[in-house]
Amino acid sequence: MKYIFISLILISTGAAAQRLKKSDKEVIENLKKEITYLASDKLQGRRTGTEGEKLAYEYLSDQFEKAGLAPKGDGNSFIQTFEINEGKQILPATHFIINDTALESRKDFFPLIFSGDGSAKGDVSPAFKEKGRPWFWDIKDVLDENQNNPHFDIAEAIRNKALDIEKKGASALITYNSGKADDELEFDGKSKMPQIQIPVIYLSKKVAAKYLSDNAANLTVDLQTALGDKTRMGHNVIGYIDNGAAHTIILGAHYDHLGLGQDNNTLDPGNHEVHNGADDNASGTASVIELAKLVKDSKLKNNNYLFICFSGEELGLLGSKYFTEHPTIPLDQVDYMINSDMIGRLNDATHKIIIGGYGTSPEWSKILPEKTKALTAKFDSSGIGPSDHTSFYLQNIPVLFFFTGIEKDYHKATDDADKINYVGEFRVIQYIQDILKETNNNQKIAFSKTREPKMETAHFSVTLGFMPDYSYSGNGVKADAIIDGKTAQKIGMKAGDVITRLGDYPVTDLNSYMAALGKFKKGDATVVTLMRGNNKMNLEVVF
Repeated sequence: MKYIFISLILISTGAAAQRLKKSDKEVIENLKKEITYLASDKLQGRRTGTEGEKLAYEYLSDQFEKAGLAPKGDGNSFIQTFEINEGKQILPATHFIINDTALESRKDFFPLIFSGDGSAKGDVSPAFKEKGRPWFWDIKDVLDENQNNPHFDIAEAIRNKALDIEKKGASALITYNSGKADDELEFDGKSKMPQIQIPVIYLSKKVAAKYLSDNAANLTVDLQTALGDKTRMGHNVIGYIDNGAAHTIILGAHYDHLGLGQDNNTLDPGNHEVHNGADDNASGTASVIELAKLVKDSKLKNNNYLFICFSGEELGLLGSKYFTEHPTIPLDQVDYMINSDMIGRLNDATHKIIIGGYGTSPEWSKILPEKTKALTAKFDSSGIGPSDHTSFYLQNIPVLFFFTGIEKDYHKATDDADKINYVGEFRVIQYIQDILKETNNNQKIAFSKTREPKMETAHFSVTLGFMPDYSYSGNGVKADAIIDGKTAQKIGMKAGDVITRLGDYPVTDLNSYMAALGKFKKGDATVVTLMRGNNKMNLEVVF
């Protein structure tokens, strides 16, 4: 489950003890085998784009094939491949030579993320500014002047300086800090600050102390900067049961997890052990495998069935978003989508399961029982939540989201297979089976829009009320969907708008957007600056 800002109301859940048939026990044993493998150290946490993800999608493809599913990915395969943009990286062509000494990239120097690609060379004095030559700038004074300024951003200050000297004819900007103040500069590949034309380089304090003393004479400089996109590939796994029906039901779950915590999205920061993700979400993935087998061998023939194991969920629902933008079946033929994310920790004392998406169709109240012999359901109306069903809801498709609650091992290295309630998970699968039986007809479920989910308030006290596009790789934050009745809609924002500034605070990515939101409280007025296509707009807002 993606650890993002929008969250459902979370409640502990559980399973009731019932007599198990031989066929039930076989499903439970299969769940154990599947979750144990997917959550093993061999798969290294199933981080998207890694060898561990490859082992997982090969395993899932094999399981789908054995279940008798038809491949419905790219070409005649079970795999749908999508690209993930991770920002920028420093390319090998980048170099900096000073007085015939080659400096080490990242250690002795690095280009700033907004640096232009280019080169500059020649004899240059740090004390004089000549057209066509690199210019030096000691940021000591500007740091000292702004040490108590909470609005000050050193990276933005350097970028503005570079734009200014570019107009004056400088071929590059070489920055350094001769003072004691901490400048906190680093190469931030995920920053989305727009690139400028000239190279911009930062020298380490050690290098600056050696070459740029107050009485430094002319220096011989030869520099080149080259930045390129840093990408990795994600892989959805898709299988199909074609019954020749008019409508298709989608059953999905994400199979990716956190790897060794490389993406800084764990809740045990600094722990670089394997995050096996047994509950999150080997549990949901295994349920998709078992439901595929059960449906294939059943009398459910009045719908087609598409089974999808998504990757990239932990990075922002990327796999499901890609599928809905590049569907392998027509989306207008989809009846509804069921998403299982973290269904492995049912509480045997309470017997409760949380089911989101209850309000996405008026039919759900007629179909879904609040209580069965094994489960008690807690319904949540919203179609928007921290998992892959959101991508389908935003395409006006009814959804259901099955979830057994957050537990203490969530997003930690301790989420292991031996903690799964396998009988409890089987009871959840039975509940889903009953839904499939109830909808085994040629009728299409009606869609309805729902209320906004509860917003996480740990980091900020105000929101605009939109779903961000996590796959957007440009400068700013792009709105993927505007929430009905919330502030964004009231001030006239539209899906596709790209926010670039909140009041005095530049917005280059989600992190800077959240930081900017944290500066405001209820009742504050400011201006939202955004791009709508090629048009810049300023919208007044009162939080």
